[in-house]
Amino acid sequence: MQTAIFILVVLVFVAVSGALVRLVRVPLPVLQIAIGAALAWPVRGIHVEIDPELFLLVFIPPLLFSDAFGAPKRELLALRGPILDLAIGLVFFTIVGFGYALHWLVPSIPLVVAFALAAVLSPTDAVAVSSIVDRNVVPARLMHILEGESLLNDASGLVMFRFAVAAALTGSFSFAAASLSFLYAVAVGILAGVAALFVAAKALQLLNRIGGVPAEAQVLITILLPFVAYLGAEHFGASGILAAVTAGLLTGSTGIFRFLGVSARMQTISLWTTFSFVFNGALFIVLGLQLPEIIRKVPPELSSRHWLLEPVLTVLLLTLCLIGLRFVWIWIGDIAAGFAARLGKREAEPFGLRVRLAGSVAGVRGAITLAGILSLPLALQDGSPFPARDLVIFLAAGVIICSLVIASLALPVIARGLVEPGEDAGDAEERKARVGAAKAAIAHLESITQTDEEEGDVPGVRLAAANGIVAAYRRRIAASDEADEARAEVREAGRLEIDLRLAGIAAERDALRAMLRRGEINDHTARALFTEITLTEALLNGRQARS
Repeated sequence: MQTAIFILVVLVFVAVSGALVRLVRVPLPVLQIAIGAALAWPVRGIHVEIDPELFLLVFIPPLLFSDAFGAPKRELLALRGPILDLAIGLVFFTIVGFGYALHWLVPSIPLVVAFALAAVLSPTDAVAVSSIVDRNVVPARLMHILEGESLLNDASGLVMFRFAVAAALTGSFSFAAASLSFLYAVAVGILAGVAALFVAAKALQLLNRIGGVPAEAQVLITILLPFVAYLGAEHFGASGILAAVTAGLLTGSTGIFRFLGVSARMQTISLWTTFSFVFNGALFIVLGLQLPEIIRKVPPELSSRHWLLEPVLTVLLLTLCLIGLRFVWIWIGDIAAGFAARLGKREAEPFGLRVRLAGSVAGVRGAITLAGILSLPLALQDGSPFPARDLVIFLAAGVIICSLVIASLALPVIARGLVEPGEDAGDAEERKARVGAAKAAIAHLESITQTDEEEGDVPGVRLAAANGIVAAYRRRIAASDEADEARAEVREAGRLEIDLRLAGIAAERDALRAMLRRGEINDHTARALFTEITLTEALLNGRQARS
């Protein structure tokens, strides 16, 4: 019963945060962490012990799958060089640089444990990055690189974290064995994601052949897909995170959705949108619930000089160290990319100083870091306590908060003016696609109307109906015309048409409600008509927002 109440409380405050973020000028993850901390801070507040493995299983696969599915695959493929450079190269650079810096700053932390903390701090949080980084102020190229990095570096960081913990437990480390294990975890993780996607596609294909299967059964398969991929990879000792990301990246390109009915497609899109919002919010609120208990237990190693200033300064220095390492690596990678472009006689696309700094500050830490560090064992193989466990957990939690706060405050200032005003490339591409689709539709309709009327058709009705549809397509093409005056005129006409159609929908809804109250229609009829009206209204609102 307590677990059910806890879940309900978290869901209520997820909804509250969605409304409250409109009133306060802070990123949604920061607000949700603050709400979680406020719920847990009082003596009689909410206190919950989380199982790190269960935490990773419940939250991480669906969130990473959703982010990977929505990521721009074309851009990620084009930017695979810098993305892999950050997702793999920067992880190793961070482990070495941050590990030695932490051991020097806090000598009580053994070097191998410092490497473990550096490894679990190396992954950036995909959810936090997308929530904090404003796509309207950050260059699209940098945004795509940050998205791709955050999707892939979770796997490399956690794999190296496991190696570091194993070295701490056994007291030995083999570089050759670690390298082979890393390659195994990556390769099998990718294969597990592909295999899970293949199984899901076959299951949907089978349901499609059977026919008459409820749409909810098809939707359930798409929901289970990331969990199957994750658990399959973990069963073979590989990276479940990379398996979920692989499944998400390949879902769109494999055409798996062609086996879904129209109703199942709409339900899947709607459900995943809701899942993403709920899981994101619950994730950060649960993170906030953990922080007060961690902060209350300030390790004595960090409070010998001052109970507040010393731990705060230590966390701040470590966070700035991570930002500095990212900046150096991005700068080196930028120089190397320019040199390679000159060798290949290609035009280089270097980042400026402010873009490098924005990319460095945007590397915030979040759920993966906390879940990973909480999974540290309590004792070594000989039964003695794991060295500096409480200390590194405290530092990891502090870096999560500090990185989020610095990114929230500094990014808007650093990124201001980086994006030149004008039409977004994505908007231009969408406009071009709309024109091409409309022209294809017109050509097909004209070819149909040129054929003889089918038996049973009322003479002239097919031609009149086709002309009406063609006129609507021509208005769409005119609205995408390059001439500003023509576009403005047609857009105004389109706006008026949408307003009138929305007014008509409102009247339809009122009439249906009146008929339902009078008992002229039953609940099933009303629900079907209300659903149809809602979908039409959603399409019109979407057109209105883009016009």
